[in-house]
Parts: sequence; structure tokens; C-alpha cells
Amino acid sequence: MKFTAAEIANMIEGKVDGDDTVEISSLSKIEESTHGSLTFLANPKYTQYIYTTNASLVIVNEDFKVENEINPTLIRVTDAYQAFSTLLEFYTKNDKIKRGIESTSIIDKTTNIHSSCYIGNFSIIGKNVRLGKNILIAPHVIIEDNVSIGDNTKIESFCAIKNGSNIGSNCHIHSGCIIGSDGFGFAPKDDGTYNKIPHTGNVQISDHVEIGANSTIDRATLGSTKIMRGVKMDNQIQIAHNVEIGSNTVIAAQTGIAGSTKIGSNCIIGGQVGIVGHLKIGNNVSIQGQSGIISNIKDGDVIQGSPAIGYKDYNKSYVYFRRFPSIVKRLERLEKNNNEQFSNND
Repeated sequence: MKFTAAEIANMIEGKVDGDDTVEISSLSKIEESTHGSLTFLANPKYTQYIYTTNASLVIVNEDFKVENEINPTLIRVTDAYQAFSTLLEFYTKNDKIKRGIESTSIIDKTTNIHSSCYIGNFSIIGKNVRLGKNILIAPHVIIEDNVSIGDNTKIESFCAIKNGSNIGSNCHIHSGCIIGSDGFGFAPKDDGTYNKIPHTGNVQISDHVEIGANSTIDRATLGSTKIMRGVKMDNQIQIAHNVEIGSNTVIAAQTGIAGSTKIGSNCIIGGQVGIVGHLKIGNNVSIQGQSGIISNIKDGDVIQGSPAIGYKDYNKSYVYFRRFPSIVKRLERLEKNNNEQFSNND
């Protein structure tokens, strides 16, 4: 597909600065662009590339100042990053849409599949599965019995959606995810061995949720593990049984959340965060990367460390952490001087 600068500007409510008839047919990174492509500049660290890029069209913030000669046409917008995201979404939706059922897929006769769905090769769909409209099931996906999936959801290759899981509309489950596996529950016995605790609940994922590759969400022991509307999860995240994550919370890669912890809405959780079980994390909480959470957190807190403390307290303390060897030496010198003074007085 080809679009003119004027057409692109109309899509993203921008203003053309240059030739509004220039055509683009692809999207690219600003430092690797080719003629006929569109890119964007939002991070000041990449400003140098706008003077050397081969792109035909660049989206910039409306206050961007040109300091040297440039070749591409500009589109000025309020937020260049958000505008480019809008274009990416448009491009994805208008890419070739697959429909139909591939011949090597295996589908139980009790399954209810809308005609607008696509089922890829070697995918298996069990009994009493309900699939809404415009669902894409990529190759090599396993959907077990009694699963429900809402409209416009994508399940990428090598995912397993376990028995009884419910997934909402407009979700995106990336490759390798396991939704609804048993939680980590074992009861110790007197002889030192363990009895496995059966997990009879399920996983409920609401609308507009995205789950990154190779993440796992365990089914509840009883009831449901719940991922609420608009949650965004990065790759390789572990969500344990009976966890609840509030709407619009964002979680970065390699975070692990232990069983029965409740996380509020609009939280931001950095990478490699560990959260122990049975906690309550409030709304609008920000947890910095690699923090270890061992106690409840109230609304709006920003924390860091392991075990985590207040973010500002951590930064103040870190100044002393770094200087700790020199502080010890100073204390040793003071102690030595004091000992010498006492000796002289004797």
C-alpha cells in the first residue's frame, strides 16, 4: 500500500512540513531508513539521524527545530511516538487477514467457531470450545476443553490454553504462553514427602490484554486467577494461582508474582521484580526493576530495593551504600586515634 504525506497527516492529525505529495510504502527505523519509507523521531538521542536518514517522511513533535539541512518531508504532531503507534496499529489491522481452517488442524465437533476465524496448521481444539469473531489461532496451538475466547483475539504459535480458561476480546497472547496450568501447591507429609494439591479453578483474562512470549498464568486452586482489562505483560512472566491483577497495570519481563497476591489498577512493575504471596498492592503503585516485595504497598507508592523500601529512601541510602568501604576506613581511623589518645592519657 502507498500513502501520500497528506493522507498520513490526516490519519494522525498532523501538519505537513514540506512536500505533501511524497509517497511512502513502508515503515522503518530512522537510522536504517530507505527511500519511500516512513519513520519517526521522538527520542532526542536519535536527533542526529534526521539529518542523514534516507526516509522520505518523518513524524516529529510539533516543537522540533531544524538546525541543519534535511531531505525528508516532516509531519508535525503533538506526540510523535503516539502518532507512529497509531500508524502501526492501522498497518497491522489492514495487513492481509487470514480466514478459514487449515486442513491439518484437529477440531472437536462440539466446538463453536465463527466463520470469520482462522485456525492454523497442526492446531488442536477440544470439546465445547467457544470462539468469537475474527479470532486468529496460529499453527501449533493447543486449546483444551471448555475454553472461551472473545472477538478479535490472537493466539500465537505454540501456546497452550488449558481446560476452562476464559479469554476476552481484543487480546494478544504471544508465542509459547501457557494459560491455565496447575499452580505450585504441595502439602508436606510427616515423612518429608509432599502431596500435590489439586487446582480446580481457572484463569479469567479480560478484554484488551496482551501477554508476552513464554509467560505462564496458573489456574486457581479454587475460583479464578484474574487478569483485568487492559493489562500489558512482557515476556517470561510468572503469575501464580489465585493472583489478581488490576486494570491497565503494566508488568516488565521476568517478573514473578506468588499465589493469592492482589495487585491494583494502573500499576507499573519493572523487570525481574519478585512479589511474595498473599499481599495487597494498591492502585497507581510503581515498583522499580529487581525489587523484592515482601509486604503490602499502599496506593501511589514508588518503591525500590530488595527487600523494597521507599524509592526516595532507597536513593538516599544508596549514596551511603556506595561509600560504605570509605566510611568503614574512616571509622577504623577514628577508633585507632581514640585508642591512641586513651593510651597516651594513661
